[in-house]
Amino acid sequence: MGMGRAVVTGGAGFLGSHLCERLLDQGTEVVCLDNFLTGSPSNVEHLLGHERFRLVKADITDYIHVAGPVDTVLHFASPASPIDYLQLPIHTMKVGSIGTLHTLGLAKEKGARFLLASTSETYGDPLVHPQPETYWGNVNPVGPRGVYDEAKRFAEALTMAYRRTLGVNTAIVRIFNTFGPRMRPNDGRAIPTFVRQALHGETITVAGDGSQTRSICYVDDLIDGILALLRSDLAGPVNIGNPHEISVLELAKWIRDLSGSRSEISFVPRPQDDPEIRQPDITQAREFLGWSPQVPVEEALKRTIAWFREHPDITEIVDEPLAEELVNRP
Repeated sequence: MGMGRAVVTGGAGFLGSHLCERLLDQGTEVVCLDNFLTGSPSNVEHLLGHERFRLVKADITDYIHVAGPVDTVLHFASPASPIDYLQLPIHTMKVGSIGTLHTLGLAKEKGARFLLASTSETYGDPLVHPQPETYWGNVNPVGPRGVYDEAKRFAEALTMAYRRTLGVNTAIVRIFNTFGPRMRPNDGRAIPTFVRQALHGETITVAGDGSQTRSICYVDDLIDGILALLRSDLAGPVNIGNPHEISVLELAKWIRDLSGSRSEISFVPRPQDDPEIRQPDITQAREFLGWSPQVPVEEALKRTIAWFREHPDITEIVDEPLAEELVNRP
């Protein structure tokens, strides 16, 4: 039941690599574009021998060229954790704006269905709970997180403009906090941070008093939802996430217990504009896509902890010679 040929931007990232893998499993030919700014060739190394997979080092803010037919374009390129986008603010804005422009142009040229990876961050620090797709959000455009939030909001607006004006077949997914294998241990997000600290017996650092909530979804469930949206004719935006809401402090304790760790928990200052609450209203995904998360959070946390335990030596620095060698394979 192949989907022809897909182009995945950011395909060597956390979500992108899982997406490439699943598309290949379903018979699709995959062209993975990545500049390895926050992704890594190691995430797709196991796919390189696959006859239907191609990895191309490319910065989509420069230009995109893909020869031959393309049936779907999935735009997943962007720094996605606060540590990344606070260090790479201009890159983040460029990939959300110019990168989205270029990927939409590719979809238009090829007559492909286009799927934008947007984010629950478009809701900002929400004044409505849980967050339905009809909520316009509460975002600070001039705060440090604005570079990510507004890039994604702009990307959504641009996607709708291409749909309304040029007839491009588009879809928007708003992704809520997702976790699982291949997250970077130092990406600054709560789950990888807590798991890394718990497994190393370090103090677990919780922001603020830990009362802020997140709704966390296992990566396999998220990819199911994204592919269901891709195969539908919905335009979205559609929330995909797990309504299982949990405080950050509860999450830290849970991860500590599941890791069999004796780590202490300490409290550190809360980042500016850090959302107080987060929970997707997934009525649309349930009704129109028949999708809801299937993996219980505890099971998902266990799998993730096991993966981190099996990969103790993950570094943040991409091994450049390896990257070059992988990319230049025929």
